[in-house]
Amino acid sequence: MNDTELTVVGNVVDSPRRVRLENSSVTNFRMASTARRYDSAKQEFVDAGTLWIDIEAWGELGGNVARSISKGDPVIVRGTLTTRQWESEAGKRSAPQIRATAVGPNLARGWSDFHRPARPAQATGVAPEPEPTPEDEQMARDLADELSGQDYDGGSRPLYEVDSEHSSLEPAHA
Repeated sequence: MNDTELTVVGNVVDSPRRVRLENSSVTNFRMASTARRYDSAKQEFVDAGTLWIDIEAWGELGGNVARSISKGDPVIVRGTLTTRQWESEAGKRSAPQIRATAVGPNLARGWSDFHRPARPAQATGVAPEPEPTPEDEQMARDLADELSGQDYDGGSRPLYEVDSEHSSLEPAHA
């Protein structure tokens, strides 16, 4: 397989959106990564171009993302680069997207408290959440297309939190 794996360092630019699908769940958010360079003529750092990219995090990773990050947070995302394509009134459209394998806070910009969830699934022999099916992935793309350009405007907390014991949706706590 010729997957393009990459790591992007930047900031979350919208509140993560958690969606429960028939066989899985996904959390989507958008991030921006702005390059900086030193301008010797001005004797200061200046911003260069900005990469805007959509992130999708499936299963338990997505639940942890929804519970842990908010709009404005500095993050590091590792994953596989893809191009999401769709039809709009203006014709065919596309956008880069990362299917995350790891998401974390950028500790160069602050500190964090890490909490490891209890693992009842391993103790009781319950199978972990299955990999998303192609139908789940298509449903997630359709939902992302519907929400494209929209932002949750309910403050800096996540839109949803996931109860890791039951994997059910519940409103985030302040």
